[in-house]
Amino acid sequence: MALIKSVRGFTPQIGEDCYLSENATVVGDVVIGDHCSIWFNAVLRGDVNSIRIGNNVNIQDGSVLHTLYQRSTIEIGNYVSVGHNVTIHGAHVGDYALIGMGSTLLDNAVIGEGAIVAAGALVLSNTVIPPHTLWAGVPAKFVKEVSPEQAQGLNKKIADGYQMYASWYKDEKTE
Repeated sequence: MALIKSVRGFTPQIGEDCYLSENATVVGDVVIGDHCSIWFNAVLRGDVNSIRIGNNVNIQDGSVLHTLYQRSTIEIGNYVSVGHNVTIHGAHVGDYALIGMGSTLLDNAVIGEGAIVAAGALVLSNTVIPPHTLWAGVPAKFVKEVSPEQAQGLNKKIADGYQMYASWYKDEKTE
């Protein structure tokens, strides 16, 4: 079972039909919506400020979500995929966004609906990424626009895939 820990009077709230890996860590002021998956070695640390995660979100292996005390929070919309080894530090991510593997989102960055942050990108503090755009690089820069249909279709497909993967684990018996 995942490590779910209260701190400063806040206890994480987990929605319905979620999968949390045995070594995922969820601490403090964290609210996770329905049909989400939190994968191996992911850490959601709501000890210094709040983390809010929508429905049908997957936080993949090794990702770390944290905030800045009294200065930043994390808000993640619905049908968002957060790739392996991502760091999100106090950023807001819109519905149907895709956050590529190994990328970093810093305090008060805003990722628009259906936007794609490429693998390995560094989104600096206070950067606003418009909806339905692709950003890449260090620091992240605009690459191109992505049609709403393309972004939503791709990102929903990935999120749905992670719901299927989670079902494989939920069906297994612990030994």
